Amino acid sequence: MPKVSFTRALKRFYPDLDSMEVPASNVAELLDQLNRQHPGLKDYLVDEQGQLRQHVNIFIGDKLIRDKVNLLDEVDDQDEVFIMQALSGG
Repeated sequence: MPKVSFTRALKRFYPDLDSMEVPASNVAELLDQLNRQHPGLKDYLVDEQGQLRQHVNIFIGDKLIRDKVNLLDEVDDQDEVFIMQALSGG
């Protein structure tokens, strides 16, 4: 299963959010699985149309996902996925 890691910014809302293995074959499935384990998490990552929010980046290994609209980038069992939510403000 792909291993998913998160930036600390999301821990503010989900203190028990740690790296975990998630069964999924693409990014959309991965986010759905994460949302089942941590209800509401997906709302921080995607907008009302299901597209990746502007200040969120998802990497599979060292490559930024390409499909930020449908989130159909494939993930393999040995992949490491990094979900990063940028902080803004002054």
